[in-house]
Amino acid sequence: MASGRIVETEAYLGFDDPASHGYRHRRNERNAALFGPPGTWYVYLSYGVHWCANLVCEEAGRASAVLLRALEPLRAIDVMATRRGTPDLRLLCSGPGRLCQALGITRSLDGMAMRRSPVTIVSGPAVAEPDTEATPRIGITKAADWPLRYALAGSPWTSRTRLSAARSLSARPSRSPDRSASRR
Repeated sequence: MASGRIVETEAYLGFDDPASHGYRHRRNERNAALFGPPGTWYVYLSYGVHWCANLVCEEAGRASAVLLRALEPLRAIDVMATRRGTPDLRLLCSGPGRLCQALGITRSLDGMAMRRSPVTIVSGPAVAEPDTEATPRIGITKAADWPLRYALAGSPWTSRTRLSAARSLSARPSRSPDRSASRR
């Protein structure tokens, strides 16, 4: 089973977020899963090239989700390298498209409840006082300055290792689990 520790995400706030696919309730066949209940996968094709995986995080109809941007590869790295076509560990899962390719995520996950899907996010071992950086989101033009990109400070596995305009957030208590993603 290919798996890794999530080190970077981005939040998209739905109705009031001009960068969200659910901005002003612009609902259509392609983004219908975004309007589903919490824990639903919303997977879309970015620029007709890369799959991007999001988890819906608010009540049904709100269209808020978290984009998985990067993870630290931990298990079945050979499988990820084959899927990505590169042995370079740094390039396996650093970015939403690479992450999806490495884990084998496609549109087939769209609309599925995460708990019943072949790709899940589970609690991992606690991390002692991780520093989290909040920065502007990447690769968008609307509300691009909103600090809704969250990354594990200093992680070499993020999509952009040098975080500009970062501000440290209070770390979660050390008993708080980190999160990891895996493909069954």
